[in-house]
Amino acid sequence: MASPPPSQASSARLSQSPVTLFKQAVGERRAIGGKVARLARGLASYARSAEADEKLIRLKALGVIDVIPTHVQLMVGGADMLRFWISPAAADYYEARGISYSFHQVLRFLDEPSSLIDPIGLFSTEDGIIGHLMQVVHADPVYDLQLLTMFDGGHANLVRQLREMIAGTHPRSGSIAAIVEEPDYHRRLLSFVQAWTRDPATPSLLRSNVAERRELSALARTFGSLTTSMRYFARLPRAPTEAARHLFYTRAFPAHLGER
Repeated sequence: MASPPPSQASSARLSQSPVTLFKQAVGERRAIGGKVARLARGLASYARSAEADEKLIRLKALGVIDVIPTHVQLMVGGADMLRFWISPAAADYYEARGISYSFHQVLRFLDEPSSLIDPIGLFSTEDGIIGHLMQVVHADPVYDLQLLTMFDGGHANLVRQLREMIAGTHPRSGSIAAIVEEPDYHRRLLSFVQAWTRDPATPSLLRSNVAERRELSALARTFGSLTTSMRYFARLPRAPTEAARHLFYTRAFPAHLGER
């Protein structure tokens, strides 16, 4: 299902001054140590490729994905997903809403630095994925909901934290409010998560620009879910030299490798 038109009420992200948003995103001084520690753990996880392999095996055993790409394919696929899907779709959305894409990334980093270092999500913690879902209006939240399947109780934890955000009792309420673009996003996301956990065939909660623009909807068919993203990754070159050639010479999304 497409995301309904944004609420007429203005979010803090659109109504507060940049200085106020900056301070809110940083949060309380006592929270900074935790942010730095999570960033360090996230960076350190890249040296533990076996951990990602275990998560992929679990996801395949659970039926979330049906193919496991190689490490080279994951690297190239992550780059393609970022340059062909995540960044263009986000920039299009922020431009339409009059939001500086660059400043938005600064606020995201200040709120949770670890949320920006893992575009694929396999090295992210449970709370990292949940925080990322709550931090920005997602083009399609299904990818991250499927990632949460890696953790026992992940979806229940997301529901709990969304309810806390709505009630204003979440420990990161202030910093997340400085970033999230639509004031009713958490209520809509909570409703979708509850419906999706009952029936994963529930039509996705697409962000407005993805639902409205045909070229973005086409990309969402490939990158909107973990299932289809891994299929795309597995169609990419396996050999490092061919992978490097793909990264260097491929300047537009190779539709023949995507989902029909």
